Amino acid sequence: MAKAKNLQKSPSASAHDSSEASSEVTGLRVKRRKEMKSAAKASRFNTDNKRTKTIKKPKSKQKKKNDRFDVNKPKKPPTAFFYFLDDFRKEFQEQNPDVKTMRDVGKACGEKWKTMTYEEKVQYYDIATEKRAEFDKAMTEYKKRTESGIHQESEEDWEIDG
Repeated sequence: MAKAKNLQKSPSASAHDSSEASSEVTGLRVKRRKEMKSAAKASRFNTDNKRTKTIKKPKSKQKKKNDRFDVNKPKKPPTAFFYFLDDFRKEFQEQNPDVKTMRDVGKACGEKWKTMTYEEKVQYYDIATEKRAEFDKAMTEYKKRTESGIHQESEEDWEIDG
């Protein structure tokens, strides 16, 4: 019966069916183009591709525990440049009382440090190495205390005399 119905269709009806078929084909082409574009965008974010954007992972709770600041831990000493900066800042402010900004003082100090010879810098390196040695000793003592579990000192040691 289906063949009989197809035979009875008029020529105008078959033309209408062919236009529907062509619109379906073009519709499929448009869909394919959209799918290809979305696939191309997805490939940009693929981990195998070199041009990938990194995905930020949420911070873990363990990291927060490790970030806690220990008051008893010794502080790292400054470098030789910072010892030089202390001396230079005093001299520079005496010679240039009108210059107040730290930016200008820092620039002048950096230029002076670059032009200094090693012999001029030695005194600051000596101070820095002494402070570093003291820091290393304090750090070994601190590690011993933390390993033995004595890292919590009594409150009597922390009381401030008034």
